[in-house]
Amino acid sequence: MEKIKISTAQFENRSGDKDFNLSKIEGLAEKAALDGSHAIAFHECSVTGYSFARRLSKDEMLELAEIIPDGPSVSRLTRIAAKNNIVVLAGLFEKDSENKLYKTYVCIDKNGLVAKHRKLHPFINPNLTPGDSYCIFDISGWKCGILICYDNNIIENVRATTLLGAEIIFMPHVTMCTPSTRPGAGFVDPKLWENREEDPTPVRLEFDGMKGRKWLMKWLPSRAYDNGIYVVFSNPIGMDDDQLKNGCSMIIDPFGDIIAECRTLGDDYVSAILTPEKLEQAGGSRYIKARRPELYKNIIGKDHTPEQKVIWINNVTDENKI
Repeated sequence: MEKIKISTAQFENRSGDKDFNLSKIEGLAEKAALDGSHAIAFHECSVTGYSFARRLSKDEMLELAEIIPDGPSVSRLTRIAAKNNIVVLAGLFEKDSENKLYKTYVCIDKNGLVAKHRKLHPFINPNLTPGDSYCIFDISGWKCGILICYDNNIIENVRATTLLGAEIIFMPHVTMCTPSTRPGAGFVDPKLWENREEDPTPVRLEFDGMKGRKWLMKWLPSRAYDNGIYVVFSNPIGMDDDQLKNGCSMIIDPFGDIIAECRTLGDDYVSAILTPEKLEQAGGSRYIKARRPELYKNIIGKDHTPEQKVIWINNVTDENKI
């Protein structure tokens, strides 16, 4: 297995404006390809926008969603991948032949769909159906997986994807800067974003504080460290509907160290070279081999009824409050 160069991006999407969002994806993919990247990852629902979907009816969701892989957005992503000779990972709402709706993330190369993952724990709209499987696929000889946003907060999902062979897990999000019971959480005032060019310090302090990056640092590096994997985290920046998001898309190595991160207050991408040696050198590799599942397989696998309460109060769900 050879080293690979991966990019992760952030951009300010427009709600429901697929043409605009795909043009942003195309521009950043072109730049990353010229920089020598094999693949570039974008955030959850990067094609469609995200937060505005909490107000949509099922009919409106069906109008927004697409059949995969036969829909127009996958076709456009395939053309982008082929034109730039780069693998593109992006998110959108999916519908199937029975009009079931899913939150889906796709991996596309020059030949079309490589893989798709349906979010296991969706909650932005009550008409979404949870996915029921993990996803493992290949990019340039590397085994990859996908877990979308809240999927990663349930730590068993990350371990299971690793045990299935993933060496890189793509973790697209739309997260941070939302209310929560955790100390310091909450929305960030959109006026700070509007004034970012004249006075960037206030918005940067909010983005990097407990509402944003400091919370992310409590758990995201540990997913990479504990499992001995590379994590590719993607998140939007700017306004997603009426909610301000703080970007900081990043790549984390198997030691739990950030090796690339977007730090601009705008559309951007960063790249990192992933080397296979770190997969064996990092402690997570030893922890995987030292497991004793006979001690806890019946505990971890014990039947229970999952709780996923969705209470629509002030347009924020319980699951948003993480």
